[in-house]
Amino acid sequence: MFWRGKKVFLTGHTGFKGSWMSLWLQSLGAEVTGYSLEPPTSPSLFETASVASGMRSITGDVCDLLHVERAMADCKPDIVFHMAAQSLVRVSYNDPILTYQTNVMGTANLLEAVRGIKSVSAVLVITTDKCYENRNSSEGYREIDALGGRDPYSNSKACAELVVSAYRSSFFGAAACNARCVGVASARSGNVIGGGDWAQDRLVPDIVRAFAEGKMLKIRNPDAIRPWQYVLEPLRGYLMLAQKLYEDGANFSSGWNFGPDPNDVHSVRWLVEEIASAWGSPVGWEIDEGEHPHEAQLLQLDCSKAAQQLGWRPVLSLPEALAMTIEEYRHFLSGKNVREKCLEQILAYRVKSGQEIPQAASAQKSVIPG
Repeated sequence: MFWRGKKVFLTGHTGFKGSWMSLWLQSLGAEVTGYSLEPPTSPSLFETASVASGMRSITGDVCDLLHVERAMADCKPDIVFHMAAQSLVRVSYNDPILTYQTNVMGTANLLEAVRGIKSVSAVLVITTDKCYENRNSSEGYREIDALGGRDPYSNSKACAELVVSAYRSSFFGAAACNARCVGVASARSGNVIGGGDWAQDRLVPDIVRAFAEGKMLKIRNPDAIRPWQYVLEPLRGYLMLAQKLYEDGANFSSGWNFGPDPNDVHSVRWLVEEIASAWGSPVGWEIDEGEHPHEAQLLQLDCSKAAQQLGWRPVLSLPEALAMTIEEYRHFLSGKNVREKCLEQILAYRVKSGQEIPQAASAQKSVIPG
């Protein structure tokens, strides 16, 4: 198995996606070192799923170049995932400087640290679907489309993409002077959902909190279209791409989209009503009439490149993703073992995606519909 024994350096491991990635890598037998600030929320998946119990966890800020360099040198990783970020649009309006420092200089610091670590063969920087110049087009954005961003968060992620491109060309590409062979790519995914996300001002956690507490849910933009997908879908793409970067970096060092099937993209209104129905909540929702920062109305990705060159395609419908998400939230709220449930869901998903033989999951309790 490729990942068994691989040394992995993962930034942002205390966040929602980072915690799921840490658990998945642990289940594959990788030796994981995480580098991140303290968990950004309370509760957090990192703490409730005891993520640190299966890895080495370092508290640090990606804006601190010297600390990043020391931590990476001590790890001597084979593969680096950069997931640390300021990831909320509305927070970026309140603190744009922190957003740019974290998302732009944090990325530069990470890549600068890689330059001094000879063990590294592959680097994958995680950005966002919002790095594209949004034209509210009904067609999905492709990797060759223009980067942009009207709000500080989106713009900072477009800047991070440019940093990745510059470092790849200057220090890691075949044409660069005195360059060594390191596969360097970026991954752009849509709005992920899954159990354990407790971020403020993010739709699914806001819904769960409101329904669990019996409070009226306020929605800013019910007709906005977003490419929601289950958290494990893009993570599988990241793992597949990182392996290709390790084995054949020259042919996979570029930007990659990982999004849902274009026929399975829905509005905020649809998502709220589906979760309310599945949750069985009598609580309603209403439009928040207050003033809000600009957010794109329509956003979709074209993922044909990942399908053709990596063999990656989403395997869960959005209703299936919602069922998995609600299952994990209910597990936490009932006081059950969250780590066990997450690992069950990872294994069930691997079976669904064809990465694990079904017999291996026959004793598992978590079953994906369909």
